[in-house]
Amino acid sequence: MWSVPLGNVLKAHGYEQLVPFAYACSGVSAFVSPMIFGALADQRISPTRLVRWLAVVTAAFLALAFFGIGEHWRGRWVLAALQAQSVCAAPIFGLTTTIVLARLREPAREFGPIRAWASLGWLAAGVVVSWVLAADASVRCGYAAAAVWLLSAASTYLLPPVPPLEIKAARTWRDVFGLEAFALFAQRDHRVVFLTAAFINIPMAAFFPYAPMHLRDLGVEHAAAAMALGQITELAAMFGLAAIFRRARLKSVFLAGIGFGVLRYALCALDERAWLLAAVTLHGLAFTFFFITAQIYLEQRVPPQLRGRAQALLGVMTSGVGSLAGYLANGWWKSASTAAGHTHWPAFWLGLTLAMSAVFAFFALSYRGQAQAAPVPPPARG
Repeated sequence: MWSVPLGNVLKAHGYEQLVPFAYACSGVSAFVSPMIFGALADQRISPTRLVRWLAVVTAAFLALAFFGIGEHWRGRWVLAALQAQSVCAAPIFGLTTTIVLARLREPAREFGPIRAWASLGWLAAGVVVSWVLAADASVRCGYAAAAVWLLSAASTYLLPPVPPLEIKAARTWRDVFGLEAFALFAQRDHRVVFLTAAFINIPMAAFFPYAPMHLRDLGVEHAAAAMALGQITELAAMFGLAAIFRRARLKSVFLAGIGFGVLRYALCALDERAWLLAAVTLHGLAFTFFFITAQIYLEQRVPPQLRGRAQALLGVMTSGVGSLAGYLANGWWKSASTAAGHTHWPAFWLGLTLAMSAVFAFFALSYRGQAQAAPVPPPARG
């Protein structure tokens, strides 16, 4: 409800120069926060309880950030509030994935239809922001998002408890920060998946900050609702994942996701409303076939006691390494593509198309697709 319109909200309130830094807040948080809370979920505290309280604090800081935008606080205070909410929100995606996967017997078959509810929520958010709240450039979208965070926190009381899988009374620094997950890099396919997740997020980080701006430049007033078109194909892909996994190799599904990302940006570069809306529609396929497949891959290939930390590490590589580098680099690239207040959108999106094509080539040449993953070596002890 707030992340898609954030760029237009900041621009409308005189903070356009903060756009890349505001989105980069999530990247800064993702370097540490998901790993710490992923380790807690594996070793100490039920992930359900963690999600509950993280959602409450996220709601508070998110409301504070949008209050600051509306009251025209100094930019650094707006960024500080956004950074604080991001620290709390960053682990929630991985933790909720852990909660869901812990209840499934056949993740490859069952996860897609359940994860589709998140896509439905995203779709509903865009419609509500644009057509109910009329908040495509208003701080009302942030207040509404904070309210939904509180509703999410309350909903955790309906969930069955998910106990930690590896209770530890005495913990080292490696335990606290979840550093055992880095042992997964010793296995080639794991390493390629993690690295590709980071690489693909560098060009992908441009999509939500700048596609809504491009839509408004092309005369689309309800940009948040238009961006929800991607969730229609995302929903279809979620429900089709089980059938796809039965018929296609995992490597082919990964490559399809990256390939749709390449095509999406190529269509954006055509700089016409119809093509840009078609590109938005392809986002759901790009996201599902790579990122949801990566989550299922980790659930199937990683030892149970490391799965919470593995999902958290995936969050570090995507929202941390990839998004932070992407938000900052794409902010520079947009400035370089802008002259006299006018962004040359074809050049902007063409550069991202080339970057996504390089990621496609890296994965195609590096991932072997072994039928059985090699065992993970035990972590070194000090």
